[in-house]
Amino acid sequence: MKSSMKDKAEGMLHEVKGKVKEVTGKVTNNPKLESKGTAEKLAGKAQVKVGEVKKVVGR
Repeated sequence: MKSSMKDKAEGMLHEVKGKVKEVTGKVTNNPKLESKGTAEKLAGKAQVKVGEVKKVVGR
């Protein structure tokens, strides 16, 4: 698998996991879990963007 596709796939996985943690934190009134979910979701979005840039650059 190309590096760009791998980054995009892993980024999307982290986005989904982060969203699940974020919602679970809200539902259970756990601000620590909610903030961890938000951070993981944002990291996933960044990783997806890295994959998109790699694709444009040709890596």
